[in-house]
Amino acid sequence: MADRLAEIAGNAAASFGGRATRRNTIHLTLAFLGEVPESRLPELCVVADGIKAPSFSMVLDRLGYWHHNRLLWAGSQGPVTTLGELVRQLRNALANSGFLVDAEKKGFVPHVTLVRKIPASTEPRENQPFPSFESLTWRADRFVLVRSRLSSSGSEYLILREFSLS
Repeated sequence: MADRLAEIAGNAAASFGGRATRRNTIHLTLAFLGEVPESRLPELCVVADGIKAPSFSMVLDRLGYWHHNRLLWAGSQGPVTTLGELVRQLRNALANSGFLVDAEKKGFVPHVTLVRKIPASTEPRENQPFPSFESLTWRADRFVLVRSRLSSSGSEYLILREFSLS
């Protein structure tokens, strides 16, 4: 899955410009917490351990583009109910434990970022068809707690802990 998404990202970056997501950083964010003090990581793990949600599959079958942050993404044309329930449960549990979740307060749009920082001069235009790709099925049987660090090559992610979905 990661190989195929990285290939789609590379092809899209070659067409539109921008920075393709590297294979080892492909992910779908459930809840963005921003800066969390290291002293609160055990508490964060207890919250995540308390999430009881089933494993699920998500079909990635469409590309989208957000003009406001010049970002090309892959997502699902249909709703992914089980994923939505996992996100709702996780975000509520985090907020109830005093963690600030997604400071921008935007709604959850399940997506995998493929290309960032597409230049305005080459960005996809309205009604412009995206390159087609064969749909991919993302099977999720776990979620992870990740620490993100910015580097000259983009974000670097370190998995701190894994949590199983039933």
